[in-house]
Amino acid sequence: MTPEALAGETLELADAVSAQLEGVGRLGVAFSGGVDSATLLALAVRALGAAEVVALLGVSPSLARRERRLAHQVAAVIGVDVVEVPTHEGENPEYQRNDAARCFHCKDELFTRIGDDVVGAQRLDAVAYGENADDAIRHDRPGAGAATRHRVLRPLSAVGMTKPQVRAVARDLSLPVADKPAAPCLASRVPFGQEVTPEKLRQIDDLEDAVYAQGFSDCRVRHHGAVGRIELPTDELARAMEPEIRAALVAAGTETGFQHVTIDLDGIRSGLFSLQIVGKGAGAHG
Repeated sequence: MTPEALAGETLELADAVSAQLEGVGRLGVAFSGGVDSATLLALAVRALGAAEVVALLGVSPSLARRERRLAHQVAAVIGVDVVEVPTHEGENPEYQRNDAARCFHCKDELFTRIGDDVVGAQRLDAVAYGENADDAIRHDRPGAGAATRHRVLRPLSAVGMTKPQVRAVARDLSLPVADKPAAPCLASRVPFGQEVTPEKLRQIDDLEDAVYAQGFSDCRVRHHGAVGRIELPTDELARAMEPEIRAALVAAGTETGFQHVTIDLDGIRSGLFSLQIVGKGAGAHG
């Protein structure tokens, strides 16, 4: 991590985040390993010192195995300890129902567990999470309501830091996830209105691991019952049709329990199901 490389706008943003944390002695950061939470974690270390910052990683079947591994690697680069917080949102019928409020129930569970089990043990004065200014104006982010309910700080959005600015700060800090694509939780791959179950999440996780093992840079596996629909970057679609790769993907899908494996010719559409339910259509790409 290279905080000395901050300059101009990125230095101003970093200083503004430091001002937001003034008066906080020890901070817990809800941490996923993505660019937003990693940038917040790094800026918190800059402001408070590594000894006074803890990365809080929620762990449940909706967290992909590779994302869990990456989160630990990124925290090590930043120099912060990771405390894994087991969450049980999958036992909540409201979460299982998988409607537009699913993310609220997930974040509410995380912040409840942090409050009940972690704040005292870690001697935290406050908890923060990595909402950016672009997230704050979106209508498909009900998890923000849980943050409000639990009085969780959101320093990035508080200083107006947009997603491109977050990435710029992350690059100046030399964070390895500065250009990491979005990686929503595995439950986001199940269409709204269809029950989220541990078995579905396992199938998605297993098949996505198999896709990454073939060298693809990004993917989503959408769960449609017997069908696993793989979304890939459009410039990598042709590779999926190479005989050996195609056979490997079909075999992996069958092994994990899908009867059919398909490739979506429209490529990756991050937040696809969320965008559909808020009426923005299936054609929006992220």
